[in-house]
Amino acid sequence: MCGCSRVCKVFLKPGFDHCRSCVRPARCCGKRYISTLDLTRCWGGHLLGRSYVWPEIGHALHLSFSDCQDAEDPEMTDTKVNNGVNVEHLLGAREALEAQPEAAQFKWRSSCEWVNGTHSRSTITSFYGLGEEQNRKKSFSIEADHPEAFAAQDNAPTPAEIALTGLASCLMGGVASVAQHRDIQLNSVKATVEGDMDIAGILGIDDDVRNGFGTIRVTFDVDADASEDDIKALVAQSQKRSAVFDCITNPTNVEVAVKKV
Repeated sequence: MCGCSRVCKVFLKPGFDHCRSCVRPARCCGKRYISTLDLTRCWGGHLLGRSYVWPEIGHALHLSFSDCQDAEDPEMTDTKVNNGVNVEHLLGAREALEAQPEAAQFKWRSSCEWVNGTHSRSTITSFYGLGEEQNRKKSFSIEADHPEAFAAQDNAPTPAEIALTGLASCLMGGVASVAQHRDIQLNSVKATVEGDMDIAGILGIDDDVRNGFGTIRVTFDVDADASEDDIKALVAQSQKRSAVFDCITNPTNVEVAVKKV
């Protein structure tokens, strides 16, 4: 058992006796610990149990946790604010990734297949991160089409509308996370996204008109136990850390490859 501030029973694979603190490596006992990126450790009283293969030792580590509690902050499991975000886990992941930044390299992916006309179906099943392939619990499908005004079947939202949805969803997740971290209880949050587009560009009518949005407006209606300034600060911080906001507002290298099958 480690000598850290939490009470965690760590069971290792037989013959595998390297110890690892569940909170702070500096407080662990003197033996060599597995890795600074031990994402199976206990963060905020939330228990994980997975097997990881650490490149530096080439062995699988099987962990299980029980009887876990925080000796320094007994109120951690009795948080008054509950927006459904495990902030302690996120902060723990941030700490671990700071120590091993190569594990922060992720690849998100989607596979899109043509159905008929302008109708397509994208499937999302896995991603790469933490140094290995990660499988989702289930596959997700997203369909796209165009409305009847474009002589299409209107089977699904347009790709442009899905892009707006991605922006709103990314900002929304950030608002909830920041609110939890700042002890602000959210009661309801709604984001309305609107994008202006001159379709003379995509139709090839005017080469001087861009194909994409000229302006995008996001309006948040937030009911929270906080002042208006604090609520605006929540949205501002979410905007600052939003991956999709960054993709839309900054140039991104896009490579398109074609192969005949």
